[in-house]
Amino acid sequence: MYNKKVMKRFLKPKYAGKIKDPDAVGEVGNPNCGDLLKIYLKVDKKGVIKKIRFNTFGCGMAIAASDAMCELVEGKTIDEALKIKSKDILDLMGGKDVPVLKVHCSVLGESALKEAIKNYKNKKK
Repeated sequence: MYNKKVMKRFLKPKYAGKIKDPDAVGEVGNPNCGDLLKIYLKVDKKGVIKKIRFNTFGCGMAIAASDAMCELVEGKTIDEALKIKSKDILDLMGGKDVPVLKVHCSVLGESALKEAIKNYKNKKK
């Protein structure tokens, strides 16, 4: 059901884990499927996301999409990260090879990222 890119990220996610004393946290869930994603950000003084990690409770695709989202975000500024969309996450995982029923997992990643950035900006006020 899953392509090689998805399976690799699911079995050996590079960005799984927690950050101690994060600068921001974003948490979202999907009540329809039960997936839950929590991401942690470390941001430097210039607004660059230096470190990002995730904890996901969900299916293999949710874990893979979370990992792909982190890869896209790390090293970007807050403003650049806000431009990342679920399609970008899907493309990194093989795009059209991703099962249609699992596309919502990439949306979860985009939503969690937006929540974390909102959390970061609220702390900076």
